Amino acid sequence: MDYNKCASEILGAIGGKDNLASAAHCATRLRLVIADNSKVKKSVLESTDGVKGVFEAAGQLQIIIGTGTVNKVYDEFIALAGIEAASKDDVKKAAAARSPWYKRAIKSLGDIFVPIIPAIVATGLLCGLLGCLSKAFPDIADTQIYALLDIFSNAALTFLPILIAVSAAKIFGANTYLGAVIGMIMIHPNLINAWSVGDGSDLPTLWSWFGLWEIHATGYQGHVIPVVIAVLLLSVIEKWLHKKVPEMFDLFVTPLVSVLVTGFLTMTVIGPVFSQIESWVLSGAQWLISIPFGIGSFIMGAAYAPTVVAGVHHMYNAIELSMLADNGKNIWMPIATAANVAQGAAALAVALKTRNKKIKSKALPASLSAFMGITEPAIFGVNVRFVKPLIAGMIGGACGAAVASMTNVYATANGVTGIFGFLITTDSFVGYLLTFAVAAGVAFALSWFMHKDPADEEQAAPETTQEDITPAPAAEYDDSSVYSPLKGQAVLLADVPDETFAAEVLGKGAAVEPSEGRVIAPADGEVSTLFDTHHAIGLTLDNGMELLIHVGINTVELNGEGYTAHVSEGDRVTRGQTLITFDTELIRNKGYKLITPVIVTNADDYSEVKMADIKNTGFLDELIKTAK
Repeated sequence: MDYNKCASEILGAIGGKDNLASAAHCATRLRLVIADNSKVKKSVLESTDGVKGVFEAAGQLQIIIGTGTVNKVYDEFIALAGIEAASKDDVKKAAAARSPWYKRAIKSLGDIFVPIIPAIVATGLLCGLLGCLSKAFPDIADTQIYALLDIFSNAALTFLPILIAVSAAKIFGANTYLGAVIGMIMIHPNLINAWSVGDGSDLPTLWSWFGLWEIHATGYQGHVIPVVIAVLLLSVIEKWLHKKVPEMFDLFVTPLVSVLVTGFLTMTVIGPVFSQIESWVLSGAQWLISIPFGIGSFIMGAAYAPTVVAGVHHMYNAIELSMLADNGKNIWMPIATAANVAQGAAALAVALKTRNKKIKSKALPASLSAFMGITEPAIFGVNVRFVKPLIAGMIGGACGAAVASMTNVYATANGVTGIFGFLITTDSFVGYLLTFAVAAGVAFALSWFMHKDPADEEQAAPETTQEDITPAPAAEYDDSSVYSPLKGQAVLLADVPDETFAAEVLGKGAAVEPSEGRVIAPADGEVSTLFDTHHAIGLTLDNGMELLIHVGINTVELNGEGYTAHVSEGDRVTRGQTLITFDTELIRNKGYKLITPVIVTNADDYSEVKMADIKNTGFLDELIKTAK
């Protein structure tokens, strides 16, 4: 691909370098922070050669290009924009500064929990495998190897507050080891293990607020939000002390005061208050999912994809981890799987139904990715673009989630969905399989029937009937000539009121002042380029000739208004077939000239390219003569 062209088109579509705040790239995407999102032409970006998908997330405009290519496009992009390369962290900070407070809060939760997911997945998989082994071989539970592996399988959840504290300290900018200390304090052995509380016995008092409120000496095993809030407080105190305490005392005073104040407030206020709030949230989520006949799960299965679009789905990590820490059963994960698989199946229907090569090349791999649990390419690259597949996926996800609820599916870890989710749902394998099948089947069927392929939606306007198009007899047809794709007055290219065309910068040819708003194929060939604004089309004819038909001067500024395309890029076309129709009155009333250059862009392959001796032309009259 032409990396410079791709970068140039992207820069133009986002509103130019003046609308660009920051730019970085990851393994597959350009990550841009835009000053004014209203200036971004998303449809132009999506149609740019090399772009596989476009979406907004975490305050960034993310443009999917692909591994091994994105870095080359990025190099050209920053050179054209005249900016310095930024790191992903720089872009994240720039995007975060522009986000509303609630989005920043949700993003912080995601940033805290995502790094610890591998630890939860590893132990969760082990837990699931041990469960399968104990069912298949009951005596294995009495062996030493089982006892040893059992320790491994619950270690991450047992010490979850420490993992969260370390990760939160990194995100909030606190000292990592001080964060770990706060996590350790909250599950100290001198406190009663939270999992052993609940037998109704009297609990010792850790602290009393004036005799009005007693704090029990219980640990915070299985809690998530109190740890996050505690480390957030730690970061605020530590940063304030670093600014206020003289450097010669900072090493001693700051850690001591930070841990002392944070620890006291955590155990006497933050822990009790936020653990209760967390319990209410967890109870609410479990109640929602447990509504009879899967109604609550149905609602969440439908709502899951929109939360991905909004970039707030990382908040579910807190709920999943709380469920795992509470009883080892993550009943939220099957909902996510149903939603993800359904979006993949909806995209798969688009891939199999479409005749557009570019759409197919995006939709097929995107659907397979969604089945593996990565839904962004399917959602943003395909389903959001066509809307109906997104809706089909939401309905399929809702049905699959309801099935999961009614069959009591649960996982032993989080962070894994789709096909790989079978590894952490071993105790409810059949239910998970049924969830998978229902979500995918419903979404695929609905997407297949709801989605209309652009090629199938071609409907000729009244003036596009081809009864009046009489191709020249075969004996008179000369494939060295270009036959007019329009009806109207023939004009020398030098008389076109545009310097680029008149100077033959793009190639040689002729022009037509159209009397009818229709462009037809002058010969058999293929649509090589179709501008998203539909004001211009490129053809590669079977005789090797390459044509550009540009309807009007500066009409790109209309952004497609007044134009209708009846073919798609990559389509095979036949001589006389309608390609584009346009509203001549509307376009002229808006002040644009409709004179249409017909350019032979590979004119260098010919010794001569000139306009035929003609003043007025009908459809398929000889317009341009060429010679080898």
